Amino acid sequence: MSSKRLTSLFFGIAAAVLFSAPAWASQQTWTGKISDSSCGASHKAAMEHGGKKMTDAECTRACVKAGAKYVFVHEGKVIPISNQDFAGLEEHAGHTVHLTGEMTAGSITVSKIVMPAPAKKADAKKPS
Repeated sequence: MSSKRLTSLFFGIAAAVLFSAPAWASQQTWTGKISDSSCGASHKAAMEHGGKKMTDAECTRACVKAGAKYVFVHEGKVIPISNQDFAGLEEHAGHTVHLTGEMTAGSITVSKIVMPAPAKKADAKKPS
């Protein structure tokens, strides 16, 4: 084979690998909070709910019921969730969770949501 043909073949294979990378999207797990697109990272505006003070979970559910979308807040960044019909979203609304899924084009397709294990308390020292 000529070096010109080998070079073309190499670049062809490299391009195929490079452009197929999105198809290789793999499952990842992040820790963050299930929120809504209206409030994003902050649920401080009680004014949105008629002045009623709500928990993050209540606020998220109310905003989604009013037309907002579920989002995932990870390290302060609000990330859209692609599959809004995922079963665990409503259950874990407003909770800090371990979320597993695929990130594509800046949006997460959720495959699993798990509550983190509660922090263990340090054993209390017994008096001697």
